[in-house]
Amino acid sequence: MDAAITETRTDAQAASQFRGKRVHFIGVGGTGMSGLARMLLDAGAIVSGSDTSSSPITFDLSKKGAKISRNQSGELLNSKIDLVVRTAAVPDKNIEMLAAGALGLKTVKYAQMLGMVMGERFGVAVAGTHGKSTTSAMISFALAQCGADPSFVIGGTVPQLGGGSHSGGGNVFVAEACEFDRSFHNLHPKIALITNIEPDHLDYYRDIDEIIESFRDFARRVPPDGLIIACGNDRQVARALSGITAPIETVALKENYIWSTRVLGIDNGCYRGEVSYRNQRVGTLHLSVAGEHNLLNATMAVAACCACGVSPADAIEAMGRFEGVDRRMTVMGRFRGATVVDDYGHHPTEIRTTLKALRERFEPGRLICVFQPHQHSRTRSLLEDFARSFVQADETIVPDIYFVRDSDAERQKVTAADLVKRIQANGQKAIHLDSFEKIVEHLKQNTREDDLIVTMGAGNIWEIGRVLTTD
Repeated sequence: MDAAITETRTDAQAASQFRGKRVHFIGVGGTGMSGLARMLLDAGAIVSGSDTSSSPITFDLSKKGAKISRNQSGELLNSKIDLVVRTAAVPDKNIEMLAAGALGLKTVKYAQMLGMVMGERFGVAVAGTHGKSTTSAMISFALAQCGADPSFVIGGTVPQLGGGSHSGGGNVFVAEACEFDRSFHNLHPKIALITNIEPDHLDYYRDIDEIIESFRDFARRVPPDGLIIACGNDRQVARALSGITAPIETVALKENYIWSTRVLGIDNGCYRGEVSYRNQRVGTLHLSVAGEHNLLNATMAVAACCACGVSPADAIEAMGRFEGVDRRMTVMGRFRGATVVDDYGHHPTEIRTTLKALRERFEPGRLICVFQPHQHSRTRSLLEDFARSFVQADETIVPDIYFVRDSDAERQKVTAADLVKRIQANGQKAIHLDSFEKIVEHLKQNTREDDLIVTMGAGNIWEIGRVLTTD
């Protein structure tokens, strides 16, 4: 595996199964889809695609030679197309999908295409309930800093990397491995990371046991000459890896693991830690992002970089310059003297961890959390855990639940007001304000100069932060 960083794509491009093939992407403007489209263009494929709106991403693809349509009616489809790729958001009854069916074209989902592209490279897949985007970004950034020029697909924008995806000249391909819909079962990575396992996506999985079994199936896809890098003190991860034959390296912020990082202290809210590999000190991590959880993410990322052929010292030094992923404790600006931060956290563990990190980083007089629950099914199944997640907040403001896949029946089972009542029952201050307009007005009337306001959730809650900081 040590040769991965020195390998280039030249020979592999010539041998790519996609060279000379015509591939059409429905929803090509998304981060993941556009990243795969770029990789196929570099592999010699003839790429076309459609998206409902123009963007810098689609403009860049056009400059690289792709034909892009804003009309998803199938105008670029014909019988010569070899493969049609669609995002998970595109339904079977999409007009362009129906047109592809009428022409008898082969169609695959994004996750399937991700697996095919990764199969031609040295794949590094990052799985876990939390930390996928940040850990994937850390690995990609450090590899880029060390000269590997990796390809990557990350579920968020990384300013230091110029976006969320890239088609690199190196052989390493870093991608998130999502457990929803068992999409990560389409991947066959050389290196797999499992950051943690918790109950989530319970609109899809029956229970935690089924989730663990799904992660075990993912781990089985790592070959005997590959490597699994896993959180060493997560009991659910240990259960998932029981009986797995691929080599495993454990990582923890404790001693007696393959990779161990000992916390040394905090500088301006960012952790320092002494990293050891097999009980031998290899360097000191000085993070530029807040939170103890990111010290663990960074240690796992260092382990992955070393598996790709980077020295521990170089990986650790590069990791210290990483400044984060957009919507992960991202400072939006100031509002009437208060600092406004935005975060993607939408699971109870993410909320607890992020609020603690924000308190350490900013030491505010008050911490006001504007949390938008994401999906009724998740809110209902994890309601009590959500209610206990806001202990670090002085006030929690909850708008109506943001829904995507929920049925009408599911939406009747729980409301934002139900969550607020549970938070209040745990002794915390919380209010339900159904609209963004009401929340903005409440903050205008009650914000103090030493406050920290964090908008949090996987929906469109970030819009409140933008309104406040541009007011």
